[in-house]
Amino acid sequence: MRSTRLYVDTSVFGGCFDPEFEQASRQLFEEVRQGKHLLLVSETTAAELVRSPDPVRELVEGLAPECVERVVIAEEMVALQEAYLAAGVVGEKWRDDALHVAAATVARAEVLVSWNFRHLVNLHKARSYNAVNLTHGYPMLTIVSPLEVVTYDDEDI
Repeated sequence: MRSTRLYVDTSVFGGCFDPEFEQASRQLFEEVRQGKHLLLVSETTAAELVRSPDPVRELVEGLAPECVERVVIAEEMVALQEAYLAAGVVGEKWRDDALHVAAATVARAEVLVSWNFRHLVNLHKARSYNAVNLTHGYPMLTIVSPLEVVTYDDEDI
């Protein structure tokens, strides 16, 4: 089975320690450890994680190197981020959210995974990001929560 290329933002790591999001977040990371998914972690996510509580940082550090692909922020990503801002997908205050989408898009993630329902996992926002992607020659990006990625027990049926 081929691994799915998943770009994860900081909220997914933090979700492992939030009662509302814990089950799906932990299951997602377990599936990563099993090789079902390859995590794409950008420099932006890594910088945000440095400011996270110890248990969140320990989760990140505990992932095997073969489970993670580091995404270096390149000029192409910053240019796409600026295109999202110029199109009004999100405001200046949320430029890091736009950079997450740009990094995932340029790094050819299959899916961006987040618990950020306001600026990422949102039908209107996803359509807006993808409109900019298509206008600039990039493919569409699927943006979902961990609930839409993890495998459920009844999938053997």
